[in-house]
Amino acid sequence: MEHKQFSGFSEATNEFLWGIRFNNERPWFQAHKQEYIDHVQTPLRQLAEEVYDAFNAAHPELELIVRVSRIYRDARRLYGRGPYKSNLWFTLRSAGEDWNELPAFWFGLHPDSYGYGLGVYDARPVTMARFRRQIDEDPREMLALAKAFAAQDKFRLDGEEYKRPKGSPEPPLDQWYNRKRLDLYYDTRPDARLYSPELAGEVVEGFERLLPYYTYFKKLCLRAD
Repeated sequence: MEHKQFSGFSEATNEFLWGIRFNNERPWFQAHKQEYIDHVQTPLRQLAEEVYDAFNAAHPELELIVRVSRIYRDARRLYGRGPYKSNLWFTLRSAGEDWNELPAFWFGLHPDSYGYGLGVYDARPVTMARFRRQIDEDPREMLALAKAFAAQDKFRLDGEEYKRPKGSPEPPLDQWYNRKRLDLYYDTRPDARLYSPELAGEVVEGFERLLPYYTYFKKLCLRAD
């Protein structure tokens, strides 16, 4: 099935996201629902489909699927917040019940920023213990990845760290070793690229640059000890 080509977001996209952030209630959303469909939902889905088609065509062996977030929050998890999200995203990830334990590529859209990257958000503790043991016993592969990451200036490394460090390897491995989860990401304020069809190619290129990290961490997650 052929999809309509992504042509870029617009300032109306950001205006709607700001609006729902400060008017997070059903009457406001219903009055502006068509703006959401036209300026947020539709271009986000078009971007997701275009990025997925290009990346999946280059790497069918990864067997990824694409998932686009819904604006509606789970009513069971509102925690005092309004019923709608003011930030939306899509992911390229593995299928299956344990997909959330594996690394995933993502693109995210906020009222005042957008970005993309690779997240290892819900890896099991045993996986991160396996990661540290791999560094302790044979650090060569991760050391090469860490050096390459430190040498580039686009993506940043983030992720919750253990309150009590698990060890203290030499730089640059020290930036990776003591994290419970990992986020390799790029983000920026809304700019001309956000409003351009060229954004799709930029996201695909970013995912390509992060592919070695996806491969490394997926192997760790799936490895049986």
